[in-house]
Amino acid sequence: MSSKEHTVTSDELDVNGHTNPGLPEHKPRLTDTYPEIERRFERQVAGWFVLSMLGTVLFIVSFIAIEPGESYDLMRLSNTLLGLGATLALLGIGVGAIVWAKNLMNDHEVTESRHDIHGSEEDRAIAVEIIKQAKEESGIARRPLIRNTLIAALALAPLPAVIVFRELGPLPGDKLFNTLWDQGVRLAIDTGGIPENPRLLRAEDVTIGSVVHVIPENIHDGDHALDEKAKAAVLLMKIDPDELNEDPERADWSYDGIVAYSKICTHVGCPVALYEHQTHHLLCPCHQSTFDVTDHCKVIFGPAKRPLPQLPITVDSEGYLVAQSDFPDPVGPTFWEINTR
Repeated sequence: MSSKEHTVTSDELDVNGHTNPGLPEHKPRLTDTYPEIERRFERQVAGWFVLSMLGTVLFIVSFIAIEPGESYDLMRLSNTLLGLGATLALLGIGVGAIVWAKNLMNDHEVTESRHDIHGSEEDRAIAVEIIKQAKEESGIARRPLIRNTLIAALALAPLPAVIVFRELGPLPGDKLFNTLWDQGVRLAIDTGGIPENPRLLRAEDVTIGSVVHVIPENIHDGDHALDEKAKAAVLLMKIDPDELNEDPERADWSYDGIVAYSKICTHVGCPVALYEHQTHHLLCPCHQSTFDVTDHCKVIFGPAKRPLPQLPITVDSEGYLVAQSDFPDPVGPTFWEINTR
């Protein structure tokens, strides 16, 4: 017991009548005691901020220098470097800020009384004083190495987002109306990648209930084959013709119950590939938009607003399935106002 008696005031009692123990005794850190350790942590913080800058530069260089559409290997390399660059850019700032706060900023605990919030001159003066105090406690004014590297890292960090959004480019206009599908283009089975010798599809090979992923046989004709494949991807299904509810204007777009629809969801562009044979519903796995294959793939559930565009098909003289034309409607998500033809 202390030789001095202490009278507990009402301010030191909580609502339950217990004595307020007060703040624990402050324990100095190594950085508070040894200047050389303080400088070491300062260099560590600056190093993390520099790492963030390098990550941002890696992202930008990878985005500009590597064309992912040329091959799957380049696409994999591009995604890896972009992910690594973005990770380092954000991780460097985050870890640097944590190391700075835990080892260099003032860690004294304080208590402040609550008071009514109002905009008096006195309150504004107090707010300014708090900001000045935070500036002093963080040490940002007297640690130019940390301050400068942090400013540089924060200045570079938004650039990847700016570049990525800028790369989205202008609105597509009529580009989504144009794919490699055209009159007489034969349907080939999609076996993955860009096939050297596409396997063509005969109408007699498609049985009721089957689902086939198809691409145009002339997939090599595009300057950017993967981009063209992404736009032209199609799901082909065969249904009992009596179950099809076809508009008279589109009655000749199918052949013997075989129908073909764009594989790209009209919500945000996910691949629609889940077919329920009993109900003849197509489901998008991303946001559960559901399309009725028997009724021109009209939306029956989910956030999609447009039916999947239908590819008009028929057969040629050799029995191969062929397109009658390109998609009459634009493929892909409706991020913008689209006027159908």
